[in-house]
Amino acid sequence: MGNLKKDLRLIDLVFYGMGIIFGAGIYVLVGHAASFSGNGVWLSFIVAAVIASFTGLSYAELSSMYPKDAAEYTYVKKAFRNTTAGFIIGWLTFFTMTIAAAVVSLGFGQYLQGFISVNPVVSAAGLLIVFGFVNYLGIKMSSRINIFLTTFAVIGLLVIIYIGIPFIGSVNYFDIQGGIFGIFGGAAVAFFAYLGFDEIVNVAEETKNAKKNVPKAIIISVAITTVVYILVSLAAISVVPWQELSASGTPLALVAASAFGSSAGSIIGIFALFATSSTVLILLIAGSRMLFGLAEDHVMPRFFIKTGKRKTPYFCILIITIVSLVSVLYGEIKSIALLVDFGAFFTFALINLSTIVLRFTEPKTKRQFRIPLSVGRLPLLPTAGFLISSYMLLQFEINFVWMSVIIMISGYIFYKFLEASKIKK
Repeated sequence: MGNLKKDLRLIDLVFYGMGIIFGAGIYVLVGHAASFSGNGVWLSFIVAAVIASFTGLSYAELSSMYPKDAAEYTYVKKAFRNTTAGFIIGWLTFFTMTIAAAVVSLGFGQYLQGFISVNPVVSAAGLLIVFGFVNYLGIKMSSRINIFLTTFAVIGLLVIIYIGIPFIGSVNYFDIQGGIFGIFGGAAVAFFAYLGFDEIVNVAEETKNAKKNVPKAIIISVAITTVVYILVSLAAISVVPWQELSASGTPLALVAASAFGSSAGSIIGIFALFATSSTVLILLIAGSRMLFGLAEDHVMPRFFIKTGKRKTPYFCILIITIVSLVSVLYGEIKSIALLVDFGAFFTFALINLSTIVLRFTEPKTKRQFRIPLSVGRLPLLPTAGFLISSYMLLQFEINFVWMSVIIMISGYIFYKFLEASKIKK
């Protein structure tokens, strides 16, 4: 049954976080963010980083209290003492990760299309199937593959920064398309590029000394990626006009090609393949562990907790791979990325709120990591994270709101169905 191996160290977790963050958006969505904020796209990345940092600290504190898979479910359930609320957030988080895997795999397909004539949807589906199998082979092997992929992803971004250095100062970086609303609109898209720090908590049960290493990994990975993202976005708009960036499905390859010719663009395309691959792998791992954690707490069918000879939850892995394959058929990156972001902002608002509530209801519970800056028992940074995440929810079109509501309602119905089944037995 459920005995996951504790194979992950701090360095594995940091690469785990960086792997998903670096591949989750900068190679794919920097152009889409620029369509909102123009030359101010770097400001959109800063706003998104601030929001991510506040929420990242909340995850760090909560993970030091409850190092469990299905982390979001656990935090909300503990804070509000309500299993139903926790399940709905766990359900939403699972679908957010699943759809995110589809988004990034489509980004992989778009970059691959620059090398071989294959439909991006077909390439995305193939990547999901391959990494579903890698996920099954075990967390240790998956981690080693991720470190390899992430290293190349970072090298690619450093190349973009290097390309942009001679062009710094060539544009007005405060020429903002859409003004302040453009910045926040761009941040709503750019925020997808920071998703990943929150997935670290969902492999806590496979981490050595999780109460200390998980919080450290969250903070380190967010800090590194924030600096790199700001520099990359500044380099990109310095080399290529934001209008051209926003029209490109492979924006960073366009930056390299504009500076050094098509061959350079092809090289960046190769780095992007590594970056998007690492993100898809990690999302599949995190999503399967979310289902596993829910089953461990008896709020999902017990067969979800079964592990095979590889000590991996094979049925959970199969489910997330199939659901991701269905999602990838939609094929429209920007729209499903925004759906992911709405679900993430909603979850983050509740995670920050959970941190605040637990400061009052469980003040004596040991915290290996404690967020600084409080007024009495009220932590200021999670409060800011809650307010900003809540505000960001207002930046989305109503159809994304309804789609997320439908996902949560379906989770509620499924949970009540499971409860009713238990009663009958």
